[in-house]
This record gives sequence, structure tokens and C-alpha cells, in this order.
Amino acid sequence: MQVTETNTDGLKRAYTIVVPAAQIDEKVTARLVEVGHNASIPGFRPGKVPMAFLRQRYQSAVMGEVLEAMINECTAKTVSERSLRPAVQPKIEVVSFEDGKDLEFSVEMEVLPEIAIADLSTISLERLKASAPDEDVEKALQNLVRNHATPEAISEERPAASGDIVVIDFVGKLDDVPFPGGEGTDFDLELGSGMFIPGFEDQLIGAKVGEAVEVKVTFPEAYHAKDLAGKETVFDVTLKEIKTLVMPTVDDELAKKEGLESLEELRKALRNRIEEEFVQVSRQRLKRVLLDALDEAHKFDIPVAMMDSEFAAIWKSLEEAKTNGTLDPADVEKSEESLKEEYRVIAERRVRLGLVLAEIGRVNNIQVGKEDLQRAVFQQARQFPGQERQVFEYFTKNPEAMEQFHAPLFEEKTVDFILELVNLTDREVTPQELMADPDQAEVVEKKKTPAKKKATKAASKSEAEAEAQEETAEKAPAKKPAKKKAKSAEE
Repeated sequence: MQVTETNTDGLKRAYTIVVPAAQIDEKVTARLVEVGHNASIPGFRPGKVPMAFLRQRYQSAVMGEVLEAMINECTAKTVSERSLRPAVQPKIEVVSFEDGKDLEFSVEMEVLPEIAIADLSTISLERLKASAPDEDVEKALQNLVRNHATPEAISEERPAASGDIVVIDFVGKLDDVPFPGGEGTDFDLELGSGMFIPGFEDQLIGAKVGEAVEVKVTFPEAYHAKDLAGKETVFDVTLKEIKTLVMPTVDDELAKKEGLESLEELRKALRNRIEEEFVQVSRQRLKRVLLDALDEAHKFDIPVAMMDSEFAAIWKSLEEAKTNGTLDPADVEKSEESLKEEYRVIAERRVRLGLVLAEIGRVNNIQVGKEDLQRAVFQQARQFPGQERQVFEYFTKNPEAMEQFHAPLFEEKTVDFILELVNLTDREVTPQELMADPDQAEVVEKKKTPAKKKATKAASKSEAEAEAQEETAEKAPAKKPAKKKAKSAEE
């Protein structure tokens, strides 16, 4: 194998590789011998098929297999001997090959940049901390009380009021014609819940049992059913029953329904739950500021292929949002050129931060262990009450599915490692300050362009996936040369 370097511009690397014809023929012959041992050919005993016959029948298929294997082997050897770290899978193209002649092919790739990690101890960050106010705990308790409330039919004759549950039959009509999905029977609707489209529930307030009500509403412009979006419709509604929610007593018995011994324990559990949420919000805000600092502290060339891939993924999501009517209102009036410019900033940030986090993790040997993955699976299973066992079994029996947890866990462990090294101080704030959008602060508005704000918000998947991208690029076999697939040699 002869390797000639043809390009070392920036992160680009290109090589021409020549494999001697004799080496190829040796591999082809060895493979044909293997085929002869396994092939079942009428008139010949296994292992006794003449080489001339094997070449005539299987040469083409075997040649395809050998070429693919040799191209992958030579490419991997070229990468390994030069200690290259491909950013994405190398691009391979056969330059020339004929039976009996040398194989010549080209390999082009971008390599990962050399990243000098900044002195993390020079980064100063502030972590916000908030305690749960008593009124928030009481509010959570009242919500819990409401969850345990039982609906009971009212005995007195009175019109429906906000907060009541009405049992209704309804038929929706567009241009006096019933439309699909617009009918319901014995439907329980809490007035004031906002379950139905705006204006529907308000028109039932004051209605009495047995009364027929004509409800006129206009569907929102962004309604998912396009044939109804923005259209005025009429619902014929019959009110059949009025129920009211009977609240349970706030006492130890309520706590026991939640698996606790006393009302005091219940209040403590609610307070802990609220403060756990505050901790998560605080971490996300801290992480955003940390990522900003890492972005500012590291400037290096980014592989174009990684940048293009990330931007393509972002742009695809944006176009889907356009189609679904869920595009960020701030983007609706912008030109395509302006949007592409902004989202390229985001793509660049994602790739840069992904590479920085991956490099910090690599240099410091940060690993995601089996126990980490199992904890992540348990947490995922808890999101499906009553189906925890099925969810856990699904992931444990499907290692590929479990791998989806690897990148986020790697990112979080790397962030934890960095936070141990930075200059971190805590500051007590009110829940309102903690939960406020930091981008709304005047100082932030003055310092950040819209594109930068979006980039800051995009605490991104690519940051977590960079390690996986690196690993995939290094381990994946080279792309097959553009060539018609041959039949299997063992057919």
C-alpha cells in the first residue's frame, strides 16, 4: 500500500492510496478458496472445485467483497498511522481499477481541531438558590386537595356556574353540516377549565339542566385541523346534569392517601418537591451561563461537515415548525436569508460547545457507566406510572435504545466536573427572580443580538452528541465506493 498526502489545508486531509494488483489477487484467491470449501456445486465435492471454475463463477462477486474490505482496511490504517481523528466519516472515491491492475482510490476527510482547554478556574459563575414560600406550599396543597375532590350531582335547581362540571351532549356544525370529531355524548366538562376552545365554556354558564344551548365559537387560526382553523362554527349543546366538586378535608387522612403518615409530612414533601424544581431551574440557568462562558473562552476552526450537518438538522426543524404553524413568532416576518444567518450562529455554537465538552470529557476520562445508564432508565420508567416494569424491560433488552441516554448523561457528568473547577458562588433569590426569563433582563437585552439570545437558549443536543459523533467517525467503516452491488459469493 502506497499513501500520498494531497491536502493538509486547515482541518482538511486528503490522500491517494494505491494497492498493488498482486496484493489484491492474493486476497481474491484466498477468498475464492473459502468459497470453494462452502459452495455446493453439482458435480463437485466440497473443497474440490477447480480454481478456474471458481474464478469464472464467483470472481466478480468476490472482487467486490475484497475491494470493499481492502478500501476499509487501508483507510483505517492510514487514519491510525497518522493519529487522525476524523470529524465525520471519510469520503472515499475509486480513482481507477481494472482486473489485473493496481487499485487507486482517494480518501478525503475533515479532522477534529486541536482544542486548548481554557483555565476553567478563571471562570466565575453565580448559582441562584430559592426556598419555597409558605404560600406556594399551601397552593400546592390546595391543588392536591382538588385532585382528590369527587364530583357529585347537585340537588337544588340552579343554573351552571364557573367551576361546575356539566354533563353534555354536543354536535359541532360547520356551515350547518356536522364535522368529524365534533360530537360527544355524556361528556364531563368543567366550566372554566379551558378544556374546550375559547368561548365555548363561557356560553354554558347560566344554562340549566335539560336546556339546549347554541354555542357559537371560532376556531383558532393555528388549530391543528386545517379545515377548521379560523372558521366560525356552531355547537348544539344539551345540558344533562350539573355536578359540583366536593373537596376532602385537609387532615392526616389526606396525607395517607398520598402514602404519608401526617399532614405535617405531606406539607414537608410538597415543600421538597417545589424546591427540587427550583434546583432544576437553577441548574439550567447555571448551565446556560457556563456554556456562554465556554463559548467565549474557546475559539477554533470548526469542521465544515459537522457545521453543515448541524445546520441542516436545525433548518429541517424550522421548516417543520413553519408547516405546523408553530414557528417562533419572532421568526415569522424574517426573510429566509436572515433566518439562515441567525441559525448558522446557533449551529456553530452547538458544534463548538459539543467539541469543547467532548474534549474536556476525553482528557479527564469522564465515563458513563452501566450504573449511570440504569439510573437514567429508572427515571424514564417513572414517567409512565403503572408501566414502569415494561419500560425498564424494553430498555434493558434493547441496548441500542438504551444508548439514547449516553450522550445526555455524558454532558451532565462533564458539566458537573467543570462546575467543580470554576469559581462558583451561591446567591439567595426569590422564586420570582429564579423563574424569570434571564433574556428579559435589560442588561441582557442590551448585550445580546437576537441570534445570540437564541444560541444561548439552545443548550443543545449537539453539545451532548459531540462525543458520539467523534466515536462514530472513528469507528465507522468507510463509505462504499460508488459501484453496482455484486451478487453474494456464497449464493
